[in-house]
Amino acid sequence: MTNLARPYEWGNIPLYVQVASSLRRRIELEHWKPGDKISTIPELEKEFGVARVTVRRAIELLHNEGLISRQQGRGTFVAKGIKKNRWLELEVSLSTLVKFIEDQVPKFIEAKEAPAPNLGLFEGVLDDDYVYLKSIQSKNREPFGLVSVHLSRRIYDLAPKAFREQAALSVISHLDGLSIGRAHQTLIIGTAEVETARYLKTAVHSPTAEFHCVVTDGDDVAIYVAEIIYRGDCIKLDIEFKHNLSMPRD
Repeated sequence: MTNLARPYEWGNIPLYVQVASSLRRRIELEHWKPGDKISTIPELEKEFGVARVTVRRAIELLHNEGLISRQQGRGTFVAKGIKKNRWLELEVSLSTLVKFIEDQVPKFIEAKEAPAPNLGLFEGVLDDDYVYLKSIQSKNREPFGLVSVHLSRRIYDLAPKAFREQAALSVISHLDGLSIGRAHQTLIIGTAEVETARYLKTAVHSPTAEFHCVVTDGDDVAIYVAEIIYRGDCIKLDIEFKHNLSMPRD
């Protein structure tokens, strides 16, 4: 096994947690597939340059998570039927994004105050008035996304009940006569602040995928401005590259 990672001095993170993180990553990337025998304790001890007790604690941690199983006299193996944690596949087109969220039933949060909508360069112009909606997205009762939306009031007034019960982007996609000019989304890899961690039931400073999403109408007025924060431990991003490369001829 080629070294994929070695533990470093990460502040106060114990070495066995760092080793476990590297081994967990190998399992996630299927360098070790379900049913495969993993490296022995002496091999891991030598590879990572840590004490045997550190490797044993890392193995114990993965065993408790259900990622590996130990067989007396045979070794340690990757468990079969491991639950896929990275189930949330981020979409790169408006239609597929709407398809993903239209079955979502958001849990709305009462916002004490509404920040001003944030528009960058070339993201359209602000409308006269906005309604601020804040909600949590969940799957199997586990929160995975925190959504803050500024919705143009003239758009909100077209279907106020629907906007209070469904994901705003899904409602917008079904409004008759509404012309969509542009939909743009920016991704930032960040970490959870205290409030975000509380809503998403994750650790403070744990990884997040943060999206800034803007939809404009035919007049380039921003009718939907959203800040969406997803838990990093459920994210998977697949990108189909466009290319115009010509294949070499014989």
